[in-house]
Amino acid sequence: MVNISQTQDEFVDRVVYIGRVTKVVKGGKNFSFNALCVVGDEKGKVGYGLGKALEVPAAIRKGIKKAKKNLIEVPIVNHTIPYEVWGHFGASRVMLKPAKPGTGVIAGATVRAVVESAGIKDIVTKCYGSTNPHNVVKATIDALKQLKYPEEIMEMRFGSAREKEREEGGE
Repeated sequence: MVNISQTQDEFVDRVVYIGRVTKVVKGGKNFSFNALCVVGDEKGKVGYGLGKALEVPAAIRKGIKKAKKNLIEVPIVNHTIPYEVWGHFGASRVMLKPAKPGTGVIAGATVRAVVESAGIKDIVTKCYGSTNPHNVVKATIDALKQLKYPEEIMEMRFGSAREKEREEGGE
């Protein structure tokens, strides 16, 4: 159950899950709703938020507002991720694997919402353990947070060695 809408500031909103919560009190039952929303610009930024309210539209609005505050940057190389990565949250584990151009997004609805909002076009994913939408979204975001561009990794590994080579070669 993923609902997609486009806001005026170039972000795509997706409602991943709407939950109804019932609180039993002396006078009867009180209903409230929570909405798990994912927001992304389809150019490498994605975030998630959980909104709670007495009505569904208010919960969705709050979830989208929180999601825009929690944006992260995702490295995208040729419409896919640079390398395989695992993310976990609670009992949920998510594997994200780069795919060749033309593969498309091979993922369940929850992971698909996060990945497509980030702008990834070719990827293979698999969920292990719990498939609770809240935990799967958080595990997917955890995996995407771990990603770095190949240039950043090379700089971390060989940055100082290359600088020394340049200094020695220039003298």
